[in-house]
Amino acid sequence: MIKKHDMELRQLRSLVALAESGFSVTQAADQLHLVQSAVSQHITRLEDELGVVLFNRQGKRLKSLTLAGEQVLHHARKTLADTANILSIGKDYVEEGSGTLRIGTTHTQACYVLPPVLRVFRRLYPDVAVQIHQGNPRQLVEMATNDAVDLSFCTEELANHPSLEALNCYRWNRSLIAPAGHPLLERHPLSLDVLCEYPIITYVHGFTGGGHFRNSFARLGLKPRVVLSAADTDVIKTYVREGFGIGIIVSFAYSEKTDSDLQIKDLSRLFPWETTRIAYNRDKYLRRYERKFIELVQTGIADNGVKITDVLA
Repeated sequence: MIKKHDMELRQLRSLVALAESGFSVTQAADQLHLVQSAVSQHITRLEDELGVVLFNRQGKRLKSLTLAGEQVLHHARKTLADTANILSIGKDYVEEGSGTLRIGTTHTQACYVLPPVLRVFRRLYPDVAVQIHQGNPRQLVEMATNDAVDLSFCTEELANHPSLEALNCYRWNRSLIAPAGHPLLERHPLSLDVLCEYPIITYVHGFTGGGHFRNSFARLGLKPRVVLSAADTDVIKTYVREGFGIGIIVSFAYSEKTDSDLQIKDLSRLFPWETTRIAYNRDKYLRRYERKFIELVQTGIADNGVKITDVLA
């Protein structure tokens, strides 16, 4: 029989940390800022109180969760999320303008979209610390579902997860970049088969609309000659400058100030428009500054690039 009030939130936190660290007591302890013996003690007490084994073990090592462990983990995460929501509600009234905003995003969004958004956000909420956690789209989904971040921000994956509330932010398309004088810049009209005549540098599959990019060629029976792929727009620019090939990038990632040695040509007639979304766990209570951040992203970015309206006027 489970004794009343014996179960503690710290035991549930240790369970969740172990699951997220691949059942490494060392990593879980580091994540929770505890000694390893404390994490082990939390799990032992939790199993004793429940009367069930939560982990499959090999000697002293934890190998995996039992069926009961999987079920307890699901409710542990929900309990901790609900606890965080309760605390957030209180903070919204007592500490309205302070806290931490954790944003999960890709490199391209972090470098080319978020700076003007955060510039305005900082003026509105100077006491809110901002953390940017970079990852690929699948990692960003996991971060949002597991409350490792408050909001995840990218083009792929977010709209398809049942645990996430995904909101459309803005649309974008692609452009060609090449050194000044490149012969492709003078080709009219540009077409997908013309692009196939040249070596291409663009995003790896799973980043920044990579799937739609490849499907656009495949529908016409074409195969682009992609000689280098990267998750980082700045890497693509670097190798365009090195002469590896032409670059196909997100249009708003071109800067007249820093990329004046490269020329840009719009390709929106050749490729479908993409939608970048911002997502959060459906069960999460959004603090006022988190809702304001979403509003800034949704209202401050134009289709043809990044443009923050003067929301403070």
